Amino acid sequence: MFHDIPDSIKKRMVYLEGLDKQDRVDGTTRMERLRQIPPETGKFISLLAASAPNGEFLEIGTSAGYSALWIALACQLKGNKLITFEILKEKALLARETFTLTNLQNIVELIEGDARDYISNYKNISFCFLDAEKEVYDECYDLIIPNMLKGGILVADNAINHYETLKPMLDKALADERVDALIVPIGKGELVCRKI
Repeated sequence: MFHDIPDSIKKRMVYLEGLDKQDRVDGTTRMERLRQIPPETGKFISLLAASAPNGEFLEIGTSAGYSALWIALACQLKGNKLITFEILKEKALLARETFTLTNLQNIVELIEGDARDYISNYKNISFCFLDAEKEVYDECYDLIIPNMLKGGILVADNAINHYETLKPMLDKALADERVDALIVPIGKGELVCRKI
C-alpha cells in the first residue's frame, strides 16, 4: 500500500500536513484547526484497516480528509468503501476538495452531519476510526461496538494526549469483555479494540 501511493494522494497529504503544521503555530482557533493525525498514525490505521474483515468501514471526524486518505489505501486494496462523517461545514468542504483532487469519490463517501445520528444504520462494521470531539467518544463507542463484526477493529485517536478526558471511555473499553483492547503509543496514542 505504501510503496505505490498515487501522486495525487501524496501531493494532497503533503499539502494537508503543511496546513496542519501552520494551524498549530499561527493562532488558528482550536475548532478551525485541522487537528489531524501524524503520518505514522496514518500508516498504522491503514495497516489495521487492511487487516479488518470484510464489512463496512467508518470514520468519525473527517476534518480535511487526511486520515481518510490513509484508510482509502486499504479500501482500494480490499475493494470496499469508506463512509466518513464530518459535522463542521468548512471542514467538509475541504474534505470534498481532498476526495475530488485525489479521485477517491467512488471510494470515500462523505456524510455531513453528526455520526451519532447514523451509526445505528450500519450493522456490519468491520473497521472504524474515531477522531472527533472527545466528549462524544463514549457515546460513539456504545453505538459502534454492538454493530461490529467479529474481528472488527475500532481505533480511537488521542488515547494518550487526552487521557484524562477519555479515561472513563478508555477504562470501559479495556474492561469490555466484547473486545480485546490496548492503548498503542504511536502518534497521540491509539486505543485499538478488536471485537471478539
